[in-house]
Amino acid sequence: MDQEKLLYFKGLLEGTLHSLLEEAGKAANDMRQDRNGDFPDPTDRASLESDRNFLLRIKDRERKLIMKVKEALDRIDNGTFGICESCGKAISEKRLMARPVTTLCIECKTEGENQERKERLRGTKPRSTFPS
Repeated sequence: MDQEKLLYFKGLLEGTLHSLLEEAGKAANDMRQDRNGDFPDPTDRASLESDRNFLLRIKDRERKLIMKVKEALDRIDNGTFGICESCGKAISEKRLMARPVTTLCIECKTEGENQERKERLRGTKPRSTFPS
């Protein structure tokens, strides 16, 4: 991949990282402020807890994405960005545009998903209780 494209992806990833970290800071601040609320009604309290749990699940996903963005930035720095971890071929620019944190080319990702699907089907397939 040429230097201009690498700089483009680096800027894209750094922008994503900045906005994710900014949102995480806002969410943490909002949660601290909400903690001071007094809710004598159990239904209101349950609603707040439910909303908080949902927000925490979203933030956990964002935390994982932050880690992936940092890893992608490291790959740019060490020269392995855009190279499939599985087969070693170049990841298409179209795929990198759709998911800049990806580590697999579309062929390897598709193969991995097909394997997962087969394993899931094997694991959930009902077993016969009758002897063969």
